[in-house]
Amino acid sequence: MTSTPCPIAIADAVANLSFLSDRTPTTTAEQAEGAFRRLVDYREGAIFVGHWAGNSEWERHPAGDEIVMVLDGRTTIFFMTHEGELAASLGANELVIVPQATWHRFETPDSVTVLSVTPQPTDHSSDLPN
Repeated sequence: MTSTPCPIAIADAVANLSFLSDRTPTTTAEQAEGAFRRLVDYREGAIFVGHWAGNSEWERHPAGDEIVMVLDGRTTIFFMTHEGELAASLGANELVIVPQATWHRFETPDSVTVLSVTPQPTDHSSDLPN
């Protein structure tokens, strides 16, 4: 079955997000409601946008690589490697590819708006994973 391509206005999607001002590793889906939006299904996952400040939980995607692009603001993404945590600072119009099954998290002191191409399922951990 073939679907018809449908353009998505990223600016409109972002304009409709609410700002999650104090994200923590234990923030619930109810507390984050409105700050994240699934734009469209893509392969085994979806394309999302989010707008927050604070720190995220650890997450990983066992089904594939994730693309994370900062649309506005700044964040630092931390990757868990065999050598320990590796940090990468990202600003507007920068992206990073998170390798499949790599644990990662975000620290965002001020504000960031992110677009991600995220495979599903996603594993989450509020504590440092082994």
